[in-house]
Amino acid sequence: MTSSYDFWENRYQTGGDRWDLGQPAPPFVDWLNSAQAPAPGRLIVLGCGRGYDALLFAQHGFEVVGVDFAPAAIAAASRLAKGQGVMATFLQRDIFDLVPEFTQQFDYVVEHTCFCAIDPTLRPAYVKLASQLLKPGGALLGVFFTHTRPGGPPYGSTAEGIEALFHHHFAIHTLMPTGRSVSARQGDEHVGHFILKADSPQPN
Repeated sequence: MTSSYDFWENRYQTGGDRWDLGQPAPPFVDWLNSAQAPAPGRLIVLGCGRGYDALLFAQHGFEVVGVDFAPAAIAAASRLAKGQGVMATFLQRDIFDLVPEFTQQFDYVVEHTCFCAIDPTLRPAYVKLASQLLKPGGALLGVFFTHTRPGGPPYGSTAEGIEALFHHHFAIHTLMPTGRSVSARQGDEHVGHFILKADSPQPN
């Protein structure tokens, strides 16, 4: 199963992590430098990898927790944070084990290459998890890899499919093609801003 510890740790250690951009996602950079930038708050990055996105948000005043399955990724993120002198917390955890410990602890959930990495059968559980991690009125900020090629990971998706999955728990504020992506992903990314619904089912 592609969500196994050994699979992801091996990918990081052997250089099979082609999803790693070596930099924050350009749509997040543009967003945080725009007039529409979200106000700083407590934020969690699911599947944070080497921490580029997490540290970008931390540099913009957010209180950041990054979570990844692979110890190699967390070790690299921690080193990067120390080298940059940026404060962020990185945890080596299975994202599906974060509840109940982190229930309703965050103003934002950040998505980038986690949704496309997990088995598609786990996507409804991912949406539920995101809703449980958020405080009332919280938001998911996402850069979704919307390619339609077979196989995976990264598993494909469409904007319509993403909206269909998330709309039970979230109001879709925006979901649109990115204005700027790395060259290898041009035309294959959507940026999303989803607001937790007031009547979203709450965890017990």
